[in-house]
Amino acid sequence: MILPTSGILLIADPFLKDPNFMRSVVFICEHQDEGTFGFVLNKKFEQTMDDLITNFDGFPIPVYYGGPVQNDTIHFVHQYPEEIPGGKEIMQGIYWGGDFNVLTKMVKNHTIDYNKVRFFIGYSGWSKGQLSEEIAEKSWLTVDATAPLVFHQKPDDIWKDSLKHLGGDYEMMINYPIDPQLN
Repeated sequence: MILPTSGILLIADPFLKDPNFMRSVVFICEHQDEGTFGFVLNKKFEQTMDDLITNFDGFPIPVYYGGPVQNDTIHFVHQYPEEIPGGKEIMQGIYWGGDFNVLTKMVKNHTIDYNKVRFFIGYSGWSKGQLSEEIAEKSWLTVDATAPLVFHQKPDDIWKDSLKHLGGDYEMMINYPIDPQLN
């Protein structure tokens, strides 16, 4: 089991009932003594960027539900460290944030590959020690993140593919029912 740190994925236990995190995968962008911050990767938001921000008119780029905290904020992760200044490197080749105006220009100029950027509304956060407790309670499995998982093209498959990435007995969890009492 990997301890909480930037660049890991939290994979929800198959039986986790919290509606914010049921069968979710969270990409951890920052872990400090004060707390932890990340984004749910596999829950598409009902609106697209052009619905949320006028600068994106005509660009129906998918947005993902980053988590239950501050759902009035937009965040992004990307693979454009040279082109988008100000981003924070989370792991090799993946950055969080940066100059949003530059990103907007790249979108409008069609100089961005949408497979290398992911937008989120809100985020997931844990206070000091909270995530460690949840991991100890077995609410989450952890695995090192990879770019193919973070920027996965089929969000509905991220949870299953993250378990496959863990390998071994974890792969069996893919077929576990959401509610084992219904079996």
